Amino acid sequence: MRSRLPRVAASTAPATQPPSLPGLDPAWSRLVTVPEWSGDRSGGTDRAARTWHLLDTAGALAALGVEPVGTILCVHGNPTWSYLWRSVLRTSLEVAQAGGPAWRVVAVDQLDMGFSERTGVERGLAQRVADLGALTDELGLTGPVVTLGQDWGGVVSLGWAVDHPDVLAAAMTCNTAVHQPDDAPIPAPLRLALGPGMLGRATVVTPAFLETTLAIAHPKLDRATADGYRAPYRGAARRGGIGGFVADIPVDAQHRSAPELDRIAAGVAALDVPVLLLWGPRDPVFLERYLDDLTERVPHADVHRFEGAGHLLPEDADVTGAVFDWLGDRLPDGGRPAQAPTGLQSAVDPGPPAQATPPLWARLDELRERDEPALVEMAAAGGPRTITWRLLARRVDEIAAGLDDLGVRSGDRVSLLVTPGADLTAVLYACVRIGAVVVVADAGLGLGGLTRAVRGARPDWIIGALPGLGAARALGWPGRRIATVSLPAPARKALRVEHTLVDVARRGARRLAHGTALPAAPSSDAPAAVLFTSGSTGPAKGVVYTHGQLSAVRDALATQYDVGVGTGLVAGFAPFALLGPALGARSVAPDMDVTAPRTLTAKAVAASVAAADATVVFLSPAALANVVATASELTDADRQALRGVRLFLSAGAPVSAALLTAATELMPSASAHTPYGMTEGLLMTDVDLDGVRAAGRSDDEGICVGVPAANVRVRIAPLDGSGRSTGALTDEPGVTGEIVVAAPHVRDHYDRLWRTDRVSRLGVDDPRGHRTGDVGHLDAAGRIWVEGRLQHVLTTPDRVVTPVGPEQRIEGVDGVGRAGVAGIGPVGTQQVVAVVETDPAVRRPGLASPQLAAAVRAAAGVRLAAVLVVPVLPTDIRHNSKVDRTRLSRWAGSVLSGGRMVRP
Repeated sequence: MRSRLPRVAASTAPATQPPSLPGLDPAWSRLVTVPEWSGDRSGGTDRAARTWHLLDTAGALAALGVEPVGTILCVHGNPTWSYLWRSVLRTSLEVAQAGGPAWRVVAVDQLDMGFSERTGVERGLAQRVADLGALTDELGLTGPVVTLGQDWGGVVSLGWAVDHPDVLAAAMTCNTAVHQPDDAPIPAPLRLALGPGMLGRATVVTPAFLETTLAIAHPKLDRATADGYRAPYRGAARRGGIGGFVADIPVDAQHRSAPELDRIAAGVAALDVPVLLLWGPRDPVFLERYLDDLTERVPHADVHRFEGAGHLLPEDADVTGAVFDWLGDRLPDGGRPAQAPTGLQSAVDPGPPAQATPPLWARLDELRERDEPALVEMAAAGGPRTITWRLLARRVDEIAAGLDDLGVRSGDRVSLLVTPGADLTAVLYACVRIGAVVVVADAGLGLGGLTRAVRGARPDWIIGALPGLGAARALGWPGRRIATVSLPAPARKALRVEHTLVDVARRGARRLAHGTALPAAPSSDAPAAVLFTSGSTGPAKGVVYTHGQLSAVRDALATQYDVGVGTGLVAGFAPFALLGPALGARSVAPDMDVTAPRTLTAKAVAASVAAADATVVFLSPAALANVVATASELTDADRQALRGVRLFLSAGAPVSAALLTAATELMPSASAHTPYGMTEGLLMTDVDLDGVRAAGRSDDEGICVGVPAANVRVRIAPLDGSGRSTGALTDEPGVTGEIVVAAPHVRDHYDRLWRTDRVSRLGVDDPRGHRTGDVGHLDAAGRIWVEGRLQHVLTTPDRVVTPVGPEQRIEGVDGVGRAGVAGIGPVGTQQVVAVVETDPAVRRPGLASPQLAAAVRAAAGVRLAAVLVVPVLPTDIRHNSKVDRTRLSRWAGSVLSGGRMVRP
């Protein structure tokens, strides 16, 4: 089927200069006429002389007296124009003026678009690629050239890249596609625009297509910027190219542009230059499947997804910053790709060689003939359920064999939407055993957070319980479905469930009975898991661990806390419940709602300890607080069981000495420890109760998290006057800055977050290094003190302020429970606001009483613009205890500027 343009698309008009527009320097604008050309141009048939409008920084660079190292060739999509790339042009000149690499930027208006000539000719994809080639010939671009395209401009730019390998240095794209799957419909907005009788009305006769595109920017475009995009398309006669682009979308193999798209797709797969794929996941047109296709074709590409951004990615996110960061890394000298760093020596003991490290399931193999308990589920229907090592090992093998039989292959991603317990444990170890990559996102992220996480991870399979499968169906999560429970046929059909876990295990048992071996074990450097962060400091990020790194996490815990075969472990924190079998420990999942840690009671902990003769208890701070609060419900038998605990751990957020002391009264034989870590490195430091008490007598500001664990190195990146961690790494005591850790068990990388990964390693000279995002300092004894998060650092007119110290001092005021300190206003002139919970709690938010405000101001140690009281401070979801200072800042700024006094 060949789509036809409406008659009005045949209008012709000369190229013109744009009017004065915000962000656009008139000196950049050029009109360039490409003479009539002949010969083959990859299918171009319109060879008449045509005049283009383009933006070009060549003149500005000449005025600066610098020679370009290369050219960035920017190609817009539909219905935008070169205005889309104005920040790239501006930043390129700023970089050059500052002494950095001088990239010439050429941003074109495609013919029939922007302020280029209206040709009156239907231009298919092959013609547009040929047009661009004719223009660059006329401009004399001899290379090196880096392409940058968005939407269908991405396809055109990639077509040019494929045709010009001799001058191509790299390729960059924003939300584009080079392949339309035969078994998938084109996206809904395009189907609507291409509907019968709709094309001309939606794209040409009216500005509906243009206005819809502008309306889906995140955040909404301001009026002046939106008018800038409208400027070349005033009137139907100027919008023919918009309709032409839509009509040229290859909806099927018979479309006129399908062969050219196929040619470009094949050529892209053969690119051997650096490639950067930038993506806005909220795009209703270019869906995640198109990004998947590109990453499969160009596996060496760097990928960054800007969470919250959409189709107009250069308007929605800092594309320009990512572009120049990437060019600086990959093409520091212009056209020559940077070599991978060599000779980096680890600043920590890397431990034994990766190949010598036992795999994560080694203890399962070792204990597979034992009938002692491996797992105990306290919340199982009908009472506690015990799973022996023999049963667990067999079940893991059966599920692994069954998944392999279904076609789950090494490298496939499997999203686990299962609550902690026997099913989750068996499935996780089965997937890891056959090399599938498990995707684990905390249910505490909520449906919105889970949706972002699962869609971003793009699993091939989903294994889930009923709530997870229902959410997956309702919210359109990708992946073939396996249910952990049996379902009636109508429910299976509605949820698109193909198999049940019981079926998978039976299938595997049959294979094993016939002597079929499991696949070869994955290598230690193969990816094993994508674990999502809590989302407490921004959108949850996927953290990729290799098999070797997961084994290193296991070994770090075993070494630090002497946890191993025979240890009974009550795991009220999901990551450690899953690591129990890897440690050879009896793991007990207590009766609690894992999405709400405060649901764990003292009786539930005592019952868990008794059920598995547990000697180690791991709880989140919020869970521990509720355990202490419900201690009055304990019986003498419960208290006797708790006396058998030798070690309890609480981590994930700060834990006070008072809370640890109260917990030791319940577990009087136990040593109390509070480790410090993050999803990117689960164990970095450790401090016991005596250490916490000693820290309380210190004058150091912040929360003491102890000394580094074995094989962990901690250094500080000092803060500058703007609150940024720009200083050289140091281990000098008393220097406040970002905490930087390095260890064998630090994560491998972030999933599809190239720029985030880059920032987390910037200036770190260790391949296993990680910038934590926490700020703090080292003291003379080598202890680490955490003073807050980097994004919560306050930059007042007087000085840089970290939040934890003032919060701790405020919390010492009579009548104050918890406190949160937030900044309002611009960087460098921020005003500090204290927001506190009172005891007793207030019923509604408001200004603090004069007496309380005066006491808080006197204690804070920093000038306060206001003191506000709230019934409850907002906290993160996973831990229920980290104060959300970013949310407090937005709320305080709103209410102090006259907004409604609602709860934050």
